[in-house]
Amino acid sequence: MNGLFSGAAARAAHRSAHASLTELHDTVGVSGLEAADANPGLMAVVDQHAAGIRDSLSSDVRPLTAVLLAAYAEGVRDAAFTHGWRPPVDVDWTANDWVLRRLLAVCVIARTLPAL
Repeated sequence: MNGLFSGAAARAAHRSAHASLTELHDTVGVSGLEAADANPGLMAVVDQHAAGIRDSLSSDVRPLTAVLLAAYAEGVRDAAFTHGWRPPVDVDWTANDWVLRRLLAVCVIARTLPAL
């Protein structure tokens, strides 16, 4: 679709993606990044997750954007919920929770993307 509406849709998707990533940062990133800063082992695991995410999204010819990253995070959450995962009330960053670590890695990558 060309013209006025395609640009409006792209801008709306961009805003929605940034809002989704901001919410993820507020719910997972703040405490997770603080924990990772205090625990080099956790940061190493999160860095590995971030590399895995970049690898899986870099096979596409498009550059990594907030829209792609937010869609990826939503896919991780949807798949986790489908398999019975529920976010813990009190996050224990020393626990081996693959989903939380993956979502924290999304937060790490999101910090490198251009702002809205």
